[in-house]
Amino acid sequence: MNRRELARSLSNIDTLSVPNRNREPWRVLGVTGAPGVGKSCLVDGIVTHWVNAGEKVAILAVDPSSPVSGGALLGDRMRMSSVDEGENVFFRSVATRNLPGGIPARLDKMVDLLVNEGWTKVIVETVGSGQSEVRIVSVADRILLVEGPARGDVIQAEKAGVVELADVIAVNKSDLDGAERVADEIKLSLNLSEGESPPVLLCSAQTGSGVGALVSTLNTLPSARGPAIAKARERLLAVHQESLLSHPDFSDVIKGLSENRLSIEEAMGLLRRG
Repeated sequence: MNRRELARSLSNIDTLSVPNRNREPWRVLGVTGAPGVGKSCLVDGIVTHWVNAGEKVAILAVDPSSPVSGGALLGDRMRMSSVDEGENVFFRSVATRNLPGGIPARLDKMVDLLVNEGWTKVIVETVGSGQSEVRIVSVADRILLVEGPARGDVIQAEKAGVVELADVIAVNKSDLDGAERVADEIKLSLNLSEGESPPVLLCSAQTGSGVGALVSTLNTLPSARGPAIAKARERLLAVHQESLLSHPDFSDVIKGLSENRLSIEEAMGLLRRG
């Protein structure tokens, strides 16, 4: 299908029947990390390398929902020059619809469609919302965690559990003071954990330093580190959560709870009947 048809299909993805994609060889990269670490700029560099190598790359940027329109706030598009790379790049902002977890359940189906339509690499960039970032494992085949030269970001990632599931950790903004120290702290933290540690790489999306090495590492990643049970759990929770929040009686049930007309057991009973 052409790009206009693809965009229309993604908008109406809930109404379509889409075959599940083959997850091997891996095609879907989840990019996560705290706000301000430079995820979008780094994604831009990765896309440029992949396109130059002959890949067709689709980017799904999960953005916060506008409180007015409910649509995605298109901030990431403004920070990516690679979205203008021609027919081999497709960019789409996806609104979270203010869902807890930041990853809409329909996103997995959107990825299936893109892969089935011949996009050889799909990047899903998360909104960067702390503990909810672990939900990205429900969609992505491999996880890239982006950190910056600020210890607070690393602590947040450790709390979120993303460090345990990341296949690669990139410390961006390596041209700034403190980046090497953060990389060393992450390596030390990982060395204290059980199991094989993911590679920790220094790079700078601003200067381009280290981005080529990061792409080479991504291209040769072995089997995903994250436990299969954790991925299955997050995939099921994502679907259940969105189903609950889209229930036609959800607003009425919430109002009944807030006014003490319903107990939590009664509220859940009403939602189960939907």
